[in-house]
Amino acid sequence: MKKTILIFGLLILALLLLFQLSKYAFISSNLKIEIIIAIIAIVFFVIGVVINKKSLHQNTVPSEGIDHQKIKDFDISDREYEVLIGISEGLSNKEIGDKLFVSESTVKTHVSSLLTKLNAKRRTQALQIAKTHNII
Repeated sequence: MKKTILIFGLLILALLLLFQLSKYAFISSNLKIEIIIAIIAIVFFVIGVVINKKSLHQNTVPSEGIDHQKIKDFDISDREYEVLIGISEGLSNKEIGDKLFVSESTVKTHVSSLLTKLNAKRRTQALQIAKTHNII
């Protein structure tokens, strides 16, 4: 967090310096206004490219994959697995039901069954167990 604040602070400082330099160059009539605008546009373009590379192309840890054998060992059905994926996405029972075209009470039944099969008391605990066993 501190690094991000520092980077953006330095970017703002660099832009302010660029604007001051362009103001000085314009007043002293050494550069035309079009050149100043072009330099500012290039700087913004470079900053955008750098931010894009930093934010969109972050190194992600490759997942080890889903352990389908563990899913069978826990005796989780396909529909229960779909409900578990919905829970991992942070969806409510109603949203999961809408996504899977089933009623909310059916989703509640699947959640209850998942909690029993994973030996969990809450949805968050079920997610932790599922992640530990590479189910999701």
